[in-house]
Amino acid sequence: MKNNEQAIRRIVIVGGGTAGWMSAAPLSQVFGTQPGGPANPVGCEIVLVESPEIGTVGVGEATLPSIRYYNDMLELDNADFMRKTQASFKLGIEFKDWGHVGNRFFHGFGGFGPPIVNRSSVAHWLRLNRAGGMPSYEEWSVATVMARRNRFALPEAGAPSAANAYSYAFHFDAGLYAAYLRDYAMARGVKREEGTIVDVSVRPGDGFVTAVTLADGRRIEGDLFIDCSGFRALLIEGVCKAGYHDWTHWLPCDSAQAVPCDKTLPLTPHTTSTAHSAGWQWRIPLQHRTGNGHVYCSGHISDDEASRVLMQNLDSAPQGDLRQLRFKTGLRKRIWEKNVVAVGLSSGFLEPLESTSLSLIIHGISALVELFPDKRCEPHLVDEYNRKMTRQYESIRDFIILHYKETRRDDSEFWRYCAAMPIPDTLAHQIESFRRNGRVVILDRDSFGEDSWLSLFLGLGMQPQGLDPLLKQVDEPTLREHFKRLHMAISRTVDGMPDHAAYLDRLVGVR
Repeated sequence: MKNNEQAIRRIVIVGGGTAGWMSAAPLSQVFGTQPGGPANPVGCEIVLVESPEIGTVGVGEATLPSIRYYNDMLELDNADFMRKTQASFKLGIEFKDWGHVGNRFFHGFGGFGPPIVNRSSVAHWLRLNRAGGMPSYEEWSVATVMARRNRFALPEAGAPSAANAYSYAFHFDAGLYAAYLRDYAMARGVKREEGTIVDVSVRPGDGFVTAVTLADGRRIEGDLFIDCSGFRALLIEGVCKAGYHDWTHWLPCDSAQAVPCDKTLPLTPHTTSTAHSAGWQWRIPLQHRTGNGHVYCSGHISDDEASRVLMQNLDSAPQGDLRQLRFKTGLRKRIWEKNVVAVGLSSGFLEPLESTSLSLIIHGISALVELFPDKRCEPHLVDEYNRKMTRQYESIRDFIILHYKETRRDDSEFWRYCAAMPIPDTLAHQIESFRRNGRVVILDRDSFGEDSWLSLFLGLGMQPQGLDPLLKQVDEPTLREHFKRLHMAISRTVDGMPDHAAYLDRLVGVR
């Protein structure tokens, strides 16, 4: 660094769990040292403080494709990681009873075919579908076709084709993943301190945090603090008073119950989200069990009734007791304040409908590395970090709100509220753009892309009133022949893929 006296010498991560160790692992790669290896030239120490007395939320077991790039960046061995975290593959999310009872659609990872004359493949499909005689748009999503048939294979290298026109993520045990990354980080020099924080020291004048004190009297000093303390937000709110944007008027679910059940077959390569009268239920298949949970609005259903709904919709016998969770959807007004950066649940909470929790951790720590400060934590860096992360949270917020807002369900007070509720202007603009002529407006390139928005718009039953006039640059017979060939190529490719469980068995030895 240019000014050595101002260089960060110690980073203190407050809280373990998934957020803490997902933060520690990449920082250990940047600043850490291997045992017996050369000294770290940057001279920055990383200390993680976690308490065995404080549990973690740990309901997030489904991920987005960003987890692959995170694992690749850490140079993790794919088979070893999957074996030790009981992981399975994920091609997307199947939605049941969203939009209307009986509805079923899939949000797959990947596109719907290559663009045609600078317009999305789906835009041209909309034109042909209006004329008639077209199968569902989902038939051109390789990930969706694979998931419907319970097939899986890693995308092939080489020129673009049906064999690599999709992406994937993972389902895994979040507790096992945190432990896996703990071993990774500690092998690279991260120091773990076990204990409960009872006091936080701040510097007079500017309020920067200087140290945390544990119950046994140990004092851990630092230059930069990463708050991974979950909903408690020990530093970012307890000390820095960053404030909170409450989004419950847009996302009214405030409770969840979670319980695993015995493994069932087939081992599906996707998450399932089923809408109920006052919320929705997740199903996440792992190698050794299936994760389940019911996210709901306590103002529209009692805890006892929510439990009954969850338990009667399990695939198999439950393993253990229900875990009860309470939350408030929203976002810190300042995710980075002074020398404290909030990562994970301490920065904000969005219900796990689109499996975004771990992705936000990845983006949060990646942005910190990109904008890494010195001891001064200069305002222009802090402001840019907050701008970037706030925009991402808001974009994901809007994407999740869309699931609730665009509904024709009127079978409960909860769904009638969702249909009538006002929505953010940003989302209203995106909905209107698609409703007018099928155009998809992307306001944040770091969150969900065009194909994801199209999956949701069309899956919920939205149809544009008009179409992009430039679509007629391609004559209809040529266009139909193109879609026919693409459809056949996808079908042949998926037919040649193994069953998901069989592929996983060959990779990690699933039984």
